[in-house]
Amino acid sequence: MNNILLYRSYYTGCEYLENFLDYIKIQKNYSLDTQISYEEDLIEFLGFCNYHKFSYLDITYRDAKKYLLYLYEERKEKATTVSRKISSIRSFYRYLSNMRVTDNSAFSLLVLPKKERRLPKFFEYNELKEMFQIPDCSKDLGQRDALILEMLYATGVRVSELVNIQLEDISLSNKTIRILGKGNKMRIVYFNDITLKRLKYYLENGRVTMNIKNSPYLFLNRRGGQLTTRRVEQILEEIIKKTAITKHISPHMIRHSFATHLLNEGCDLLSVQQLLGHESLSATSIYTHITNDRIKEVYLKAHPRARKTKNSN
Repeated sequence: MNNILLYRSYYTGCEYLENFLDYIKIQKNYSLDTQISYEEDLIEFLGFCNYHKFSYLDITYRDAKKYLLYLYEERKEKATTVSRKISSIRSFYRYLSNMRVTDNSAFSLLVLPKKERRLPKFFEYNELKEMFQIPDCSKDLGQRDALILEMLYATGVRVSELVNIQLEDISLSNKTIRILGKGNKMRIVYFNDITLKRLKYYLENGRVTMNIKNSPYLFLNRRGGQLTTRRVEQILEEIIKKTAITKHISPHMIRHSFATHLLNEGCDLLSVQQLLGHESLSATSIYTHITNDRIKEVYLKAHPRARKTKNSN
């Protein structure tokens, strides 16, 4: 048995963990994937505590350091994974502190190495245009799939937000959609005339045929139920296979493309932050690493002293 299974086998149940998981589900409105990650991270940690016979409520800095070394040296985890797991534990202890169960802060004292910042992958506009041509809009599902692409690129919404859009959230006259984002935060996103045309066509044709269950949701499956995030991923995978594009697609790449293209066209960072629904500007600032290359290219072409000439020395 490897260590991760060994430590999880030593987990004997914790009422505070169950309460914490209810808290992040109901009050924080975290996604199901995030809830699962928290649960797995904390069960592994609590099993580690039981195996080494120390109380998680009275854990010392030395014990916390021991767990950190376990993640790095025994589990050989990447820095990003270690940071996520320690973040889960810190959130758990903050919850325990707020509930006045313990004010233990051993994990808050740990110093973690800086995470390697990965640049977001995105599509060039010509690649997106090729994808837009794939769905067969003479068919109900093709109309839906074409609108999915248009909506993702026009609004920059997350797929989890996309599948939860209801008809009452949409204003055709204002070309806006009310989005319930992470942490139950509401924001307004906008769409363009091309998306409006696609949307009206789907609402008047394909969705009417598909809506056999009188669903309030915009995007439906072939049985008339709400479309899932996983099915959206599969739809996009099916679309890209029919193109000449060799990139591996993910729905988030279209969100990255939305942000990158807006910044390249002169949109300010604060506006992009609000459109994406980021809590902090630092989350949005990662796109500037990409757009800086575009700015440099524009500068070299536009500045008289930067342009190369035949007579330059």
